[in-house]
Amino acid sequence: MTLQALIFDMDGTMIDSMPSHKQSWIAFAEQQGLVVDVPSLMRRTTGRTGIECMRILFEQPDMPEDEALALVHQKEAVYRDLFTPIFAEVAGFSAFYQQALQRGLRLGVGTAGDRHNQAFAYHHLRLPTAPLATVGGDEGLPGKPDPAIFLEVARRIGVAPEHCIVFEDAPLGIEAARRAGMRAVGIASSHPAHELQGDHVLTVVPDYHHLLNSRFLETHHVHAS
Repeated sequence: MTLQALIFDMDGTMIDSMPSHKQSWIAFAEQQGLVVDVPSLMRRTTGRTGIECMRILFEQPDMPEDEALALVHQKEAVYRDLFTPIFAEVAGFSAFYQQALQRGLRLGVGTAGDRHNQAFAYHHLRLPTAPLATVGGDEGLPGKPDPAIFLEVARRIGVAPEHCIVFEDAPLGIEAARRAGMRAVGIASSHPAHELQGDHVLTVVPDYHHLLNSRFLETHHVHAS
């Protein structure tokens, strides 16, 4: 199908934030007096909304939303404090984003991150042009692997799912792309490549330099005449 839009996950896909998220979960759990298997928690929660994560962490599926949100704000404040002094994009992201803009592709972001983490990321990335739409995990939509966030991005930017490619670093996000009827590219910044495979996955790369060097967009996107 004709490529018209790219949809990026944020954490681990645009920005190299997953080590800081992991550290923030450890610090937050200690604050709450919890003993947590962090690798297991990360596998179960990466791509899910903050409220979903808190319900999983505390093993309280019926935790009231306001209580969960208060905990989310605590945890994410710890994350931002940890990541600020070492903030980094996933290698090559800004150059790839700029190339996609120059080719006239529509760009959107679909993330489990809330509006505070989105603002934090955009402030530090300083993108030349903001994405046409950003859909976050605090908008009431279910988190990944449910396709709702990606489908809402496609709706807002006015592109049918089959004309979108999703860029994702997490297995739950790769699955969400499949359920949305979108093709995907795996960014193996935080998960091994074999966990990001699928029939709908065009390629799995460690960072965007590999996509730039392989002329990925030139291969998959034909300029309209």
